[in-house]
Amino acid sequence: MFNGFAFFSYIFLTAITPGPNNIMAMTCGSKYGFKKGLKFCFGVFIGFLIIISLCTFLGTILFNLMPKIAPFIKYAGAVYILYLAYKTLKDKPKEESDNLIDEKKLILNGMLLQFINPKLIIYGITSMSTFILPHFKTFNILSFFILALSLMGLLCTILWNTFGVGFNVLFKKHYKILNIILSILLIYCVISLIL
Repeated sequence: MFNGFAFFSYIFLTAITPGPNNIMAMTCGSKYGFKKGLKFCFGVFIGFLIIISLCTFLGTILFNLMPKIAPFIKYAGAVYILYLAYKTLKDKPKEESDNLIDEKKLILNGMLLQFINPKLIIYGITSMSTFILPHFKTFNILSFFILALSLMGLLCTILWNTFGVGFNVLFKKHYKILNIILSILLIYCVISLIL
């Protein structure tokens, strides 16, 4: 049975935690300001739509052609989420990259970053194969989930863009307690998948 709370917890936690998109959105916000940083965020959104659509398409093919692998994919996804919980618990704040993207190409760079962003690719594959494809098959429902995953990514990059340097300071100051909370929620996602 589909567990909406576990699914939305997983996609929120994965989308909100530091990664290439969020760090670059924060950096763009602090360097270029909110409006110009939004260009990068919308580029990320376009890339999200493309990558999540590909993950859905490929995942659907796998589930239709090889239904016997579904339990293995489910447990592989659960193991990956446990790994994320462990990495989140042990994570420490990182310094911002000085290698900023070209201000004139913010949308394009935000979109292209998604094609080399392993966090997004694993996010798409895990979300689809573990939470969605075992329960839903219709085009309309899958389109809803593609949009939901992409919008979550957009909202989280906008949040990081908005807070810019201020969010970075908060995260650095209270990272241990934030990591514990995020790790516990990820473990909850795994428990709800297995039970």
